[in-house]
Amino acid sequence: MPASPNSSSSRRSSVWLHALAALVLLGALSATALHYVHDQGWTLWYGDAEAHLNIARRITDAREPGYEQIGTVWLPLPHLLSAPLARDDERWQDGRAGAIPAAAGFVLGGLFLFLAIRLVFNNVWAAWTALGAYALNPNLLYLQSAPMTEPLFFACFFGTFWLLFRYRERPHWANAAGAGLFALLGALTRYDGWFVLPFFAFFVLFCVKNRSWKHVFAFSCIAALGPLWWLAHNQVIYSNVLEFYNGHWSAKAIYQRALDGGMAPYPGDHDLLKAAQYFMAAARLCLGSALFWVGLIGAAAAAWLRAWWALGLCLVLPVFYVLSLYSSGTPIFVPHLWPNSYYNTRYGLNLLPLAALGSAALVTLAPKRFRWASAAVFLAIFASFWAIKPSPERVICWKESQVNSEHRRFWTAEAAAYLGPRYKPGAGIFMMFGDLTGILRAAGIPLRESFHESDRPPWMAAAARPELFLREEWAISFSGDAVSRTMHRLGRGSPRYQCVRMISTKGSPVVEIWRRINDPDTIHQSAWRAQ
Repeated sequence: MPASPNSSSSRRSSVWLHALAALVLLGALSATALHYVHDQGWTLWYGDAEAHLNIARRITDAREPGYEQIGTVWLPLPHLLSAPLARDDERWQDGRAGAIPAAAGFVLGGLFLFLAIRLVFNNVWAAWTALGAYALNPNLLYLQSAPMTEPLFFACFFGTFWLLFRYRERPHWANAAGAGLFALLGALTRYDGWFVLPFFAFFVLFCVKNRSWKHVFAFSCIAALGPLWWLAHNQVIYSNVLEFYNGHWSAKAIYQRALDGGMAPYPGDHDLLKAAQYFMAAARLCLGSALFWVGLIGAAAAAWLRAWWALGLCLVLPVFYVLSLYSSGTPIFVPHLWPNSYYNTRYGLNLLPLAALGSAALVTLAPKRFRWASAAVFLAIFASFWAIKPSPERVICWKESQVNSEHRRFWTAEAAAYLGPRYKPGAGIFMMFGDLTGILRAAGIPLRESFHESDRPPWMAAAARPELFLREEWAISFSGDAVSRTMHRLGRGSPRYQCVRMISTKGSPVVEIWRRINDPDTIHQSAWRAQ
């Protein structure tokens, strides 16, 4: 007997009430985590977080502000979203300008996941279970409290996921176009978003019985705009359509320079089994053992329930990272496997969509009247795993950022404390854009005071012929980098620079602060080293 219009309307109202409750809870959880991380001073511990923030800032705060400051390698959407907030000095200096878009991505990602799982299993309690797996993960909560791209990508991925299943139920052009838009945004956030595009397109082609070819065309054209834009950007700005992939600052080029310098190959480099081992090790650390095993068992339950397309789409992200490790494009280091350190452990979070789907499938297998109780049990398991012996040391993403930023935080603070009170606006700082830019942020010196390689070709001319083109009073360098070599090459010529401060810590490059000394009003300083 068909459901009456009133009962169908009532069910829809109930689903949206649940969704509203989920949105409120996600917002409260996100705001609490954002505030806590900010108060602890952890917002910019990730080196990537500092870099994302400063790229967003330089779009409006540079000697030549504008579109070209977006750069290459990293995709533009996170920086474009942060740029308006990064114009505010306070939000830039404390990192919130980059953290707020990440937090918004976390909230939207959780809402879209809830709505998608409800459609996949037609079960609101399965949706709550998946949301709990997502929102109660402290690693994701930490990343959404910093200028990191993973939460924003999850919002795009789950937004596409939700609208694709909505399109399967109601093949309307708005659902297809909306899914294409989210896929486009995901492709402008992380390169994972490029890899998933063909699989999304296959879904539209083969999973929807009453599809319209116009809808398929609309989805494909909209989604493809992301990669096409970035390829055109690299060709126009850098004269190399693949600059992000094989240019000087690409991961591939950096890895090759490290190999040429004698570094051992990354674990998993052209070893598929080892690549899978390292990814799964990182995934278990990121998800926690409880969710990791529940999710894997639940994936089999999802297959039993014939949720093939949902299962396949959630498997795409882990496959992408295993293949990236295999092709040497992406390393993952975990503390219990060689080389027993921390690097890119957060990539293990890409098993989270599969684990969320799997846990939801297990709830769906429960008798209908017990599904709410099953959801409550799973939520209690996920929460209690982290609540037992609570400590940031157990949160692998926090630990990674803490270990890998220790030296950088030291020399950033030391250099900012030295340069801040001595720097006069307009003097100029010759440097390379990168980790050293954090010194300017910490010292409250606008980025437009710096003269770096993004200001090409003038910077290239100054680096090649400083005696003709270098006018800045200050320079900041790592010992041995292009700026350091330029300073040493000047020797006793004109202009002359003296290294007035050297900051070194064990295991980190020496930071050098130089000052022009042949101007009458320049105070001569003696160089000294801080151990």
